[in-house]
Amino acid sequence: MTTAVAAPFRFFSLQVVRTRRLGPSLVRITFAGPDLLAFHSDGRDQSLSLFLPHPGQSEPVVPIEYGDNWWQAWRDLPEDVRAVMRSYTLRALRRDAHGDTAEIDIDFVLHGMEPEAACPAGPASRWAATAAPGDRVALIGPAVADNRAIRFRPPEGTDLVLLWADETALPAASAILESLPPGLGARVWLEVQHADDIQELATAADAEVTWLVRSAGAPTAVEAIREARLPSAEQPYAWIAGESGRVKELRRHLVRERCLDKRAVTFVGYWREGLTEEQLRARGE
Repeated sequence: MTTAVAAPFRFFSLQVVRTRRLGPSLVRITFAGPDLLAFHSDGRDQSLSLFLPHPGQSEPVVPIEYGDNWWQAWRDLPEDVRAVMRSYTLRALRRDAHGDTAEIDIDFVLHGMEPEAACPAGPASRWAATAAPGDRVALIGPAVADNRAIRFRPPEGTDLVLLWADETALPAASAILESLPPGLGARVWLEVQHADDIQELATAADAEVTWLVRSAGAPTAVEAIREARLPSAEQPYAWIAGESGRVKELRRHLVRERCLDKRAVTFVGYWREGLTEEQLRARGE
């Protein structure tokens, strides 16, 4: 007897089916394709590698045929030919009642699209701002629901969840909130640029959500959380994600000042101010 073991990740070829603006800084893009029948995820903060075409290309150029060696094969392609790769989190996965079709949502932050922006928009923001039905992309995503690209893993016995996210981690934080069981205490701080970026969020948890709007002069994440009175808890667990510098500052506060066990703090730097993803990748970060 032989046992088949599914690889945890694989390439998926998808196309845009619709787009929806969520606010001045955010757009939700829905993708579909036959490949999604093999896509599986338990949600939460499921991360993905998304591959986008360069202007003038009808689809992204990715070395799908290279299998496990895709990274080096992708790197070996000319820089102006190979697909633009960016990291995102899954916002939602939907299947029809019969499991014959599926869709996924990915939320994009439109960095640098304003005329007065200090830094110009990168390739992913430019692509997302003009994406239309039929546009083709590729992604590396999970073929196994419970996989290592899900980092939100509160220990058994957790009685209070603390979340902080900026807009890049807002899709993950929203999906995490939806996954929390009824009655679990949660304190949540979500940071966005504009008041119109605030979203209605669904959760069964006993959650208190605070929106920090930068354009309205909101305090920094550390200032807001330092001033917060937290419910008493025997086993608190924190998940913080967004800009790397703020994530490190918040982790330091939670461990040193709030005395959380460092093993009960999951922290993920989604981006670093002043650096592109290519520069971070070149530095091994």
